[in-house]
Amino acid sequence: MTILLYLLGVLLFALGVAASIGLHELGHMVPAKKFGVKVTQYFVGFGRTVWSTRRGETEYGLKAVPLGGYVKLVGMLPPARGEDPTLVRKSNTGMFTQLISDARAAEYELVQPEDEPRLFYRLPWWKKVIVMAGGPTVNLVIAFVLFAGIFGIHGTYEPTTTVGVVSQCVVPAQERDRACTPSDPRSPAAVAGLRPGDRIVSFNGTQINDWLQLVTLIRANENGKAVIGYERDGQLHTASTNTTVKSVQSLSDQTKYLQAGFLGVESTAVRQRHGVLYTLDQMGSMTWGTVQALGTLPVKVWGVAKAVVGAEPRAQDSPVSVVGAGRVAGQVASDSASPLAERIVFLISLLAGLNLFVGMFNFIPLLPLDGGHIAGALFEGARRGVARLRGRPDPGFVDVAKMLPVAYAMAAVLLLMSVVLIAGDIVAPISIS
Repeated sequence: MTILLYLLGVLLFALGVAASIGLHELGHMVPAKKFGVKVTQYFVGFGRTVWSTRRGETEYGLKAVPLGGYVKLVGMLPPARGEDPTLVRKSNTGMFTQLISDARAAEYELVQPEDEPRLFYRLPWWKKVIVMAGGPTVNLVIAFVLFAGIFGIHGTYEPTTTVGVVSQCVVPAQERDRACTPSDPRSPAAVAGLRPGDRIVSFNGTQINDWLQLVTLIRANENGKAVIGYERDGQLHTASTNTTVKSVQSLSDQTKYLQAGFLGVESTAVRQRHGVLYTLDQMGSMTWGTVQALGTLPVKVWGVAKAVVGAEPRAQDSPVSVVGAGRVAGQVASDSASPLAERIVFLISLLAGLNLFVGMFNFIPLLPLDGGHIAGALFEGARRGVARLRGRPDPGFVDVAKMLPVAYAMAAVLLLMSVVLIAGDIVAPISIS
């Protein structure tokens, strides 16, 4: 049964990824067709074609390797000035020059004379932005809808001011799972006589409204006197003790620890549902976290590479490939100790987080990512606008073909990173257990 649940989790996650890829490509195709661009292919996956069908001028299908997808927009590369785009440049004036010429010729193999007005590069710059931003924007919308469903239907567990656990001794946060020993000092909460179920209403005369406020006051109190007001069985009580300084987990980064005041109580969490504004706020925080993660991605991937060869253990916060995410999905689905609803929510949040990352990653302004094409279109619009204001001739379309060497180099880097992460997920996988 456990194996079946594991495979079911992997399968459901894979289907979710495939659907996300398909919707991403629709985000490009729909506005492109709306603007009159000729679209010859719409495929989910890469490699050998598993299935395809033709509807009008567009071939739709699935390919064997479900690690991406593409839409063929005809005329992405403009012709070189003064040259016939259907002819390959014969003179070998340099590797990059020949590479660009070959790419232009390949681009125009299927272009018919009647297609000229429908080539992508002829679109106004703002239409190019809409077409290229459509894909990653769809990923962000998917992430928002999934997170909104989780927050609005299932809800999130929020800490309350009601005590759930009273620590009986003081141990460093890094050792919080070990049992107390006779040499460990009693915790201030145990000394004060606090019990699970007590609701803390004040701390050193300050009224307590939420758990974060209480934690902040406790940590700032260091080893000072603590007068605690609490409610037990409907009656108010007061207890006095002294907080102590010890190693505690950072509130902003759970991988870090600091020295701060400690009382020795843990909160009782209750599930609360939230609306759209809460989702927007959380998405904002997650988006900023994703931007920061993208900035450290090369370093993190290098850490995975070292884990692959056994040079160091793999960090729990290291990035994973789709293979690794699928393994996590399988582990969660087969964890019979967790309620079914919690497992479903985790799988949905995993897919939502993946869409958020893919959407933000594709906005990076480098070819071959969508953001590279968006940057080229924005530059074209700015250049033409400046020329118009200064009364100069229209400089024409931005020749993105000149950036193909950068695109190929970037593609090679992305391929290498993918291989490293997939190898890491096989050789040194992250386990959530």
